[in-house]
Amino acid sequence: MNILLIIALVVAMAATAYVLIRGVLSMASGKVGNQQQQQQWMRKRVLYQGIAIFIAAIIMLLASAGR
Repeated sequence: MNILLIIALVVAMAATAYVLIRGVLSMASGKVGNQQQQQQWMRKRVLYQGIAIFIAAIIMLLASAGR
């Protein structure tokens, strides 16, 4: 179970990093019409980051319950 949670955490962290990089590159392109797309990338980043934090909290709760 813990291995699956750690794998899920790594995937969520990788998704967060990917979306962050895509959002920064979209913002750096400087196109005026990209405001909506930039907002979508940042919303996805917040979502994936929240999922990663949630999974990390579950891992810590399971680790403390195992003591």
